[in-house]
Amino acid sequence: MARYTFPMDAPYESKLSRARPVRPAQPLRHSDGAARLQGPVEAGTKKKTQGERILGRLMAERAAPAAPPAEDAGGSAELGTLVEGGRRRGRGAVSNAAGRYEPAARILFDDGWQGLEDLPPFRTEVTEERARTIITRNQSPDIAFDRSINAYRGCEHGCIYCFARPTHAYHGLSAGIDFETRLFVKPDAPELLARELSHPAYTPRTIAIGTNTDPYQPIEKRYEVTRRILEVLRDFDHPVGIVTKSGLVARDIDILAPMAERGLVKVAISVTTLDPKLARLMEPRAASPGRRLETIRRLSDAGIPTAVLTAPLIPALNDMEVERILDAAKAAGASEAGYVTLRLPLEIADLFKEWLVTHFPDKARHVMTLMRDMNGGKDYHSAFGTRGKGIGPYAWTIGRRFEIAARRLGLAGRGLKLTTAHFRRPPALGEQLSLF
Repeated sequence: MARYTFPMDAPYESKLSRARPVRPAQPLRHSDGAARLQGPVEAGTKKKTQGERILGRLMAERAAPAAPPAEDAGGSAELGTLVEGGRRRGRGAVSNAAGRYEPAARILFDDGWQGLEDLPPFRTEVTEERARTIITRNQSPDIAFDRSINAYRGCEHGCIYCFARPTHAYHGLSAGIDFETRLFVKPDAPELLARELSHPAYTPRTIAIGTNTDPYQPIEKRYEVTRRILEVLRDFDHPVGIVTKSGLVARDIDILAPMAERGLVKVAISVTTLDPKLARLMEPRAASPGRRLETIRRLSDAGIPTAVLTAPLIPALNDMEVERILDAAKAAGASEAGYVTLRLPLEIADLFKEWLVTHFPDKARHVMTLMRDMNGGKDYHSAFGTRGKGIGPYAWTIGRRFEIAARRLGLAGRGLKLTTAHFRRPPALGEQLSLF
């Protein structure tokens, strides 16, 4: 895949086009209308948008004469992969670049026969997959749980900041629009879970659901995998923590409320902003801010311990809302609160920059400057313990503001600890129940 750098004071063009005249690209047609380029694309005469010019300057700031350090975030923004607005309506990402493991990149271009605006919009496709196991083990020292369940790969919510996006590259897919439209479901997840919990060597600890992709994303309405997983956990009296930004979690109050009475469940609702317009751009297919607050109220009224997660906090974009979000969540019934700052590993860095200059070109430079201030001069600082909080004065200020507001509202502290004391293995079909 070609990697482009951009000069600071001139419209961008590839190094190849500056070095020598180029011949027109010879495309190989694919069934989806995409073309694999056989040669470099001649610089066009179309005037670049303000967003593209700003992206060029941002990428030039990131470029260095020497090879980038190994710990630097991977990926590069290739403007040829930007998708026409009509095709990506209702999606978070604005591009669909090839995955980082692909040997070749494919881009759509106007060959004069059919305009790009005539191409159909992206549709959601779901693939059923069969897994061998369902519980994922985690050994990260800065994460509070050591096991999790993710019944879905990809997420139709389309949150531009989702740190799970790069995992789609393992399937040969893009972390961009593919992540939102090419989804995978594990329909046999409940059966796998029951089998793993029944193993004599299994030791119960709280299982986290929704740590990678949202367990209540829109396709859950059809597949109900998350609901069936909760039924298994209920039958085993196994503790579970849920993270979601969907109002669909209230559908399962009939399962969650009895579990809450036994100290077996708590739910965290992610509220990123109270601005509906910003939410639609940043999380296009997720519940509105008002719906999320209403979900907190419904869960809390049902006796289910509910936390608010202000995540991610993005400097100069939504970090000014910290106090207001916590106030609104407390009024809705939240009993705990947490926060995470924006993380930009791998492809997410370029995806976020593209999104930023598309929707907020006047703020792009300021936001990315603050992001680098919070990450040791880079787009992303991956060290355990600081990767979700940031470093430096601005990150400290965000953390301090959150701490003061949470303490004032009674949302600070270690939070509710779930119990494993009730764990039991229900008898298998045909097995005699114990009388004692």
